[in-house]
Amino acid sequence: MRATFETLAIALLVGIAQLALSVVNLAGLFALSTPLAVAPWTVVTSVYAHGSIGHLLANGLALLLVGPLVERRTTRLRFHAFVVGTGALAGISQVTLGGLLGPSAAVLGLSGAVFALGGYLLAGNVVSATLFDRLRLSARAQFALFGLAAVVLTATTAAPGVALIAHATGAFCGLVAGRTGLLDVR
Repeated sequence: MRATFETLAIALLVGIAQLALSVVNLAGLFALSTPLAVAPWTVVTSVYAHGSIGHLLANGLALLLVGPLVERRTTRLRFHAFVVGTGALAGISQVTLGGLLGPSAAVLGLSGAVFALGGYLLAGNVVSATLFDRLRLSARAQFALFGLAAVVLTATTAAPGVALIAHATGAFCGLVAGRTGLLDVR
């Protein structure tokens, strides 16, 4: 569980930095918002930053449930790259696509990456692989199925203030990555 604990430790350190910077009203330095070029570091920092202790605890608990299971199949470096990559992509999707639907709010948290890790486990296990191999679905049909599954997974967590686009993006990326075995060490 080393990479999972390292991810949680980074989130805690960023949380402490957020708390310290809130004293001088600069805690928002970690939040991802548009335009992305104004504060490009937030593509990464927003993955580890959280809006509250409850937000951090919820994401931390979810990470503790799925992280160790993914860790068993990959390396520390791949795990961290996947968390940062999927978390950043989920955040970018949320602020850009969310901005098309209304006022774009800043985004924070590990939830996009956690959804990706969960999606990886869902599509990357032996039972799923056997099922997909037997069904012989085209790549397009599998993409559509993963899109539907991402929407369903996201709908189960829908609540006011939740980054739904980020959750769906993370889940979709994780499902595709799991199906291809992207993180598996062969």
